[in-house]
Amino acid sequence: MTHGIWGPRKPLEIRGPHEPGRTLKKTLSWPHLVALGVGAIVGTGIYTLTGVGADRAGPAVILAFLVAGVVCACAALAYAELATLIPTAGSAYTYTYSVLGEAPAWIVGWSLILEYSLACSTVAVGWSGYLVGWLQAAGIHLPAALLSGPHAGGIVNLPAVLVALAVAGLLIGGTRESATLNIILVAIKMIALAAFVLLALPSFNADNMVPFAPHGFGSVADSNGVTRGVMAAAAIVFFAFYGFDAVATSAEEAKNPGRDLKIGIIGSMAVCTSIYILVAIAAVGAVNHTQIAASGEPLAFVLRTLDHPLAARAVALAALIALPSVILVMMYGQSRIFFVMARDGLLPRRLSVVSSRKGAPVLITAITGVFVAAFAGFLRLDEIAELANAGTLAAFISVAACMMILRKRSPELPRIFRCPWPTVVGTLAIVGCIYLLISLPSKTLYRFLIWNLLGIAVYVLYSRARSVLVNGSVQDRTA
Repeated sequence: MTHGIWGPRKPLEIRGPHEPGRTLKKTLSWPHLVALGVGAIVGTGIYTLTGVGADRAGPAVILAFLVAGVVCACAALAYAELATLIPTAGSAYTYTYSVLGEAPAWIVGWSLILEYSLACSTVAVGWSGYLVGWLQAAGIHLPAALLSGPHAGGIVNLPAVLVALAVAGLLIGGTRESATLNIILVAIKMIALAAFVLLALPSFNADNMVPFAPHGFGSVADSNGVTRGVMAAAAIVFFAFYGFDAVATSAEEAKNPGRDLKIGIIGSMAVCTSIYILVAIAAVGAVNHTQIAASGEPLAFVLRTLDHPLAARAVALAALIALPSVILVMMYGQSRIFFVMARDGLLPRRLSVVSSRKGAPVLITAITGVFVAAFAGFLRLDEIAELANAGTLAAFISVAACMMILRKRSPELPRIFRCPWPTVVGTLAIVGCIYLLISLPSKTLYRFLIWNLLGIAVYVLYSRARSVLVNGSVQDRTA
């Protein structure tokens, strides 16, 4: 163990077996990891947040997707280098612990808890919107009070709660089984998006692209307090890209992490960026962005507007079937972050116990499911996504910084994947993430600050004194 200015640092050499009952099984190969990445990335961002982005940026939502994609590509390269260099569970939290120290690692881990929990909740709310639209198209109307939270005059978004709990149950059933099902769900999503592009692109109308950026490039609040502009949209649709960091959390469960992680992270980003640009062009080119912005199921809405009712129902049905794959991957990532923080003693150690039969952390997965369901049942889609993005941006900044610091501090380490032009790529990732962060609404930043102040209080009052790295195995506590 070494000490930095921000507390003890976890040795990079800690890659071997952990304590009995606290080690994850190696069950995933690169097809599972690519599917995990695509499963997380292609989801709510394109199926539901296209409408939110169009509302904030107009047709320039296409540019917003491109900006967010470039920033995430830079972060993905840094992730790929660190994931293959430090192939253990925990993603940005673990990298920060090894490079900067325990205190920054706690803040990053605390931010990741926010990211994954709220990301799952966002997708659950988006899934609920597609379910309601699909049922209404079939002439079935559910009680309005059970379809939205108090912010919209309802009681609870019951479909969002139920899908979150169902996915948690699936994850408890086993990691490999969940990952295999995810491959099938990803295939359904990809086919549906390809069908959407083929049907909508021929109806492209250049008039729908004028004015291209009605709210400008920067992030500015309008008279109603809604932040608009290309960067405001990018700060929201950024949510659509960051599933690749869930791949990094699977490092400990990868059969061949050196090969599989870089394929999973970079491959999923390359595939998904191309898909997003195509779908966004097809959507806003075919139907005026103001109409898309008003829909909770924008892709199905576009197809209905173009008089493709059967295709609209099919795309909505595909979203219903496949969007839970995003919840699955994000909840998987959340449970692994919780798991590693508990194994390190920064959260109650009983949470890091792994099922001897399934090789997965059952208790923490169940708690994660309840946590996600509560958020999904009572909060708004756009506010959930914005707050989730704040946590993710903080983690990406830390990963890019860790990659550059480790290049200077330990250039001799064998790197299976080397990020090209590390200083340039790392700097672009940091600057881009900071710009996106400050482009978020001020109330989102205040909430993020409050969340982190709460996290610091938990660390000072509870976690610091129970750190396994500081206190050793004698600190194997259950509270």
